[in-house]
Amino acid sequence: MTTPELCESYARCEEVGQRLSGLLWTATESLPAEIRPHVRALVAYWHTTDGIADEGRLAGRGARLARWCADSLAEVRAGHSEHPLRRALVHTVRSRELDVALLEEFLDAVRRDSATPPVFGTAADLRRYLRSVTGAPSGLLAPLLAPRPREAVDLLRVLGEACQMADILQDFPIDLGRGRCYLPEEDLGRLGLRPGDLLDPTRRDALDELVGVQVARTRDLLIQATPVTGKLHASCRPFAHGLLLGVEHVLDQADHLGARVLAEGIDRNALLSHQASGSPTFPVPKRIPGHVAVIMDGNRRWAAAHGLPASDGHVAGARAALRLVHSALRLGVPQLSVFAFSTENWIRSTEEVTNLFATMTEGLTLFARWMQERGIRVRWCGRRDRLDPSLASTLAIVENMTSRNTTLTLNIFADYGGREEIASAARALAAEAVAGRIQPQRIGPEDVARSLYTPDLPDVDLLIRTSGEQRLSNFLPWHLAYAEFVFEPVHWPDFGHRHLRDAIDTYAGRLRRFGGAAADPAQPAGTEGIPRQPTAETTGTP
Repeated sequence: MTTPELCESYARCEEVGQRLSGLLWTATESLPAEIRPHVRALVAYWHTTDGIADEGRLAGRGARLARWCADSLAEVRAGHSEHPLRRALVHTVRSRELDVALLEEFLDAVRRDSATPPVFGTAADLRRYLRSVTGAPSGLLAPLLAPRPREAVDLLRVLGEACQMADILQDFPIDLGRGRCYLPEEDLGRLGLRPGDLLDPTRRDALDELVGVQVARTRDLLIQATPVTGKLHASCRPFAHGLLLGVEHVLDQADHLGARVLAEGIDRNALLSHQASGSPTFPVPKRIPGHVAVIMDGNRRWAAAHGLPASDGHVAGARAALRLVHSALRLGVPQLSVFAFSTENWIRSTEEVTNLFATMTEGLTLFARWMQERGIRVRWCGRRDRLDPSLASTLAIVENMTSRNTTLTLNIFADYGGREEIASAARALAAEAVAGRIQPQRIGPEDVARSLYTPDLPDVDLLIRTSGEQRLSNFLPWHLAYAEFVFEPVHWPDFGHRHLRDAIDTYAGRLRRFGGAAADPAQPAGTEGIPRQPTAETTGTP
């Protein structure tokens, strides 16, 4: 930004972006300061171009768009523009040596889309459209985000396709109102539907299935895009994670709404908020467990099922963990415990353990600020003498940095084994007895509890284990004494908001007796029966 005019142009891009408030613009907040203005200049240009294509007077719209596209390309090739917004585009493309062919592909796709209502005979036709209208500009970002741009272009394009599908799901009511149906005719025909049936409440079952098909295809795009984070500069990975997470939230809500998404769309502001909401888009269960524990199982099996190395499975699992924390915030869960690495996991290969620790370290480092801003307190539970020094140091730093936060407590169990924890507590109590500080015959449950790794950790109300396994694997045996168990068949990287919501709904429907008589169903869970360790259980919206 070397001249006042250029600075003004970038500032104009910021103004345009502030009005957008979309997932893409929000994700750019995590980018390094030196490239953020360039990415935002491109985003502002894309959305301005889209607005010219879709909005304003219908008469002459095609001519206005054609002139805009022609002027843009001419200015980029000339290396100079007097336009207050395109000046930043030209500077970004030229100074960062971006691929002008991808810009041309994007503009061609926008012109075609604006000229006539879209018609997609097959899913492959829709995919080609997505690849041009959003995949192309997403690929344009590669030199800004990746050390080896050519390796990142295709994956960024796929991520862009997924973002565009999320945008289509959000904007269905607007597009249908304009006579634009971004759905394959083959999907409609297979379900006996026509475009005019998309808002017909009597076709609810078929429309639910139609939306489900689009959601499933978009999830497949996300799976294909998963390796993209490993291709980017470390400082740019939160940007990709933010986009992946944002698309996943759109898909979770589309799953929940089903056919209603065609008429209602999805509230963009609700997607960007981490606060609990009672809206139809983000319903809150009537009964919230105070402490949810999760055994995150199935990363390697997920990777194998998708033809990916185990390391990619762990990366996808880390993103699922971030998604879990985000969903817990939305639902108002106050305590969340995740089993990240057990004492038994040391038997895995050195290479896999090293990669897993690197993934955990990177995730904590990249998202420490994100957690701090949202009031998340991180606690490390487990042995502190054997982990990789880099991971151990990062855990300790993040734990200290977030120690005063109160919105959600995230307990990360790393190098943890339940039997070892209890044995350690027994040794501590034995030492107290030998020193005369406690009488052996007076040792009770409360003494054991205060001698555990995390003395104030409340009992678990709900345990979730993924990947279809139905065992505890030495996880929190003391705290699970009266927990409700939910065993979810999906592998951990596929676990999302709807799975957590379903597990909490299952929990809320169970009658908890704690060894006593049947309790009043209206009584808050965690208050019936025998006394327990302190629990943070809440009811209703926090």
